[in-house]
Amino acid sequence: MARAGVIETPHGTVYTPVFMPIGTKGAVKGVLPEQLHAIGAQIILGNTYHLFLRPGHTLVRDIFGSLHAMMGWNKPILTDSGGFQIFSLAPLRKITEEGVTFRSHLDGSQHFLSPERSIEIQEALQADIMMAFDECPALPCDGTVLAKSIDRTTRWAKRCLAARRTDTALFGIVQGGVSETLRKKHLADITALPFDGYALGGLSVGETREEMYSIVQAIAPLMPPNKPRYLMGVGMPRDIVIAILSGIDMFDCVIPTRNARNGQLFTREGRLNIKNQRFARDTRPPDERCSCMTCRSFSRAYLHHLYRSGDILSSVLNSIHNLQFYLDIVEETRRLILEKKGTEALRLVASYE
Repeated sequence: MARAGVIETPHGTVYTPVFMPIGTKGAVKGVLPEQLHAIGAQIILGNTYHLFLRPGHTLVRDIFGSLHAMMGWNKPILTDSGGFQIFSLAPLRKITEEGVTFRSHLDGSQHFLSPERSIEIQEALQADIMMAFDECPALPCDGTVLAKSIDRTTRWAKRCLAARRTDTALFGIVQGGVSETLRKKHLADITALPFDGYALGGLSVGETREEMYSIVQAIAPLMPPNKPRYLMGVGMPRDIVIAILSGIDMFDCVIPTRNARNGQLFTREGRLNIKNQRFARDTRPPDERCSCMTCRSFSRAYLHHLYRSGDILSSVLNSIHNLQFYLDIVEETRRLILEKKGTEALRLVASYE
């Protein structure tokens, strides 16, 4: 089921499968735009919720003109709708048919976000790809609650389409937890709407890995073949390869940069906890098969020293490497697909964890 595709956007072409580094607040933590270019990043993700609260989408629009200009990033940007972040604030928000009233995690101030407001914010940021506002219940979740949730997400999806004032691409989101029946129902509802792409949301939120694989493998092949397929917030390297083989095109996840800040490096030999004392005298690069600046220039011993010293350069160098590792995974898998050797990607899975 693996695919290699091309997505055209106002800020350039994206070749899929693709991994999108996350620039939550208008920056990929610890990594400069020039460094993102150097490691081959094609598109990054911005967070509607965080940018709405600070600095504010109107400021981005009025002062900079676009999120691209503010960040100094001239390639495509996808913005999420803010739904996941708001629904993770369970004690601080109230859901109604109109939208969600919530309190900011920054200062406790009260705000309201609706499908229309989410689209307004994303259009002000001038994203290349916007996401529909959805309800993302935590798992496990009662079946009745989940069914009501997907019906609301469908109604909100229609409102998002009606609220669009530009021709910016807009993706719909399929929910349904780990119920294959509900996922198929919601897929039919969402794909009946004229979105430019479709995403699987509400995974990696409490279900087991096996449950996630089961849903992806059952639903991805049923998604429209002529539109991009996006698996939101997933995941580990193994997860990404398996999802690509199931027909998914697009991915994002905080893991490569978050784990980098915690001293964990992904390599073709497995994960390295660079904080461990056994690396104190190890003069090898983190990954001898990696071409990133970190691996070309620095040793495990030096990265160990930086982490133990609490130096900010530790996060920078570790993040560059981990992002390069993730980008290399999807680039290698795309090459195998184009060479009609997609099944060979299975052999890569074992080496990724």
